[in-house]
Amino acid sequence: MLVISRFAQGGGAAMITAVTLALIVTMFTDQREQTRAIGFYSFTFAGGGALGLLVGGVLMQLTSWQWLFFINLPIGLLSLVVGWRLLPRGRGPGLTAGLDILGAGLLVSAVSLSVYGVITAEHLGWGGQTLVALGVAVVLLIAFVVRQRTARVPLLALRILKDRDVAGANVVQFLVTGALYGSFFLATLLLQQVLGYAPMQMALSFVPLTVVTAIASILLAPFVTARFGERIALVLGLLVFLAGALLLSHVPVDGGYLADVLVPLLLLGLGIGTVLPPIMGLAMSGAAPDQVGVVSGLANSTGMIGGAVWTAVVASLSGAVTSTLVAAGADERVALRDGLAVGALAIAGVLGVALVVAGVVLRRRIPEEAQGSADRDRRDVPTAL
Repeated sequence: MLVISRFAQGGGAAMITAVTLALIVTMFTDQREQTRAIGFYSFTFAGGGALGLLVGGVLMQLTSWQWLFFINLPIGLLSLVVGWRLLPRGRGPGLTAGLDILGAGLLVSAVSLSVYGVITAEHLGWGGQTLVALGVAVVLLIAFVVRQRTARVPLLALRILKDRDVAGANVVQFLVTGALYGSFFLATLLLQQVLGYAPMQMALSFVPLTVVTAIASILLAPFVTARFGERIALVLGLLVFLAGALLLSHVPVDGGYLADVLVPLLLLGLGIGTVLPPIMGLAMSGAAPDQVGVVSGLANSTGMIGGAVWTAVVASLSGAVTSTLVAAGADERVALRDGLAVGALAIAGVLGVALVVAGVVLRRRIPEEAQGSADRDRRDVPTAL
């Protein structure tokens, strides 16, 4: 029942996220307004995850785990009513052009097998069944790419990846979203199972992260992007995010919240809030009017896939280190803290790769305001004849 319900949730979420950025791009054509709107959306993307931890902790403390799912019903109904009344009514081709069911099946199977292989590696090791699962996942992923090149109505038009900014932004999205969910996973285990926080205490501990994420995504990221461009804003955010992950790996077993935990959480929130808006802006930068839906779906899908894959990698790596240390006679709390520290360092490594991609692949685009100011300066300079 739980697995089937989660698949249904995933299907609904996929339909929603596939059009969200497309709606923003089509509704807000002014560059400043679009940047601000993407900043708000980025906060709901990252801040919603942090807020979920807050609400989840309160519900777990006061009620039962079933409420973690039931609370989505009133939220979903409210969203349905508000969306129906406020969102513009546009008509696309729908399913009349066809649906690449085979391509969707290949992609879902490839991602599911890869996550399954990584998770089971903690218990089964990196041989036999694990390698078979990962090998089949790679074959299915290659088959998906071949299918997209030959399908009459492909799930993903591969030509959109010829744009460096779109392709690079999606790679960074895959890495950063994995680091986002992975860091939430590690911080939750650290607070509850190492530092001994109750669910309510853990939930309240994430409030500063949520607030900083909101400020960074709604105010800071749009300002830096308008002043210096998406790539500079992205690199700065990645550096702050990386610093937060590194500090998270150094929280001691008997650490205090103010002395050891608060600063890493604040840096994580600041980095997440600064990183996501420029990534999404770059991902949508090369979308033609007839491609916004596909490009939006791609940007959100790479993030969701990255979140699943990298969280599985971090969980498996942390669990393997913890199990090894416990088997060697280490104290369980110390072993868990060391395992989580290795997971945080893995997240830092993922963010380091994202930094390289941002610096090498993405192009530096001059913001419209800065371009206009430079043009005015050139017009004001006297020309020597």
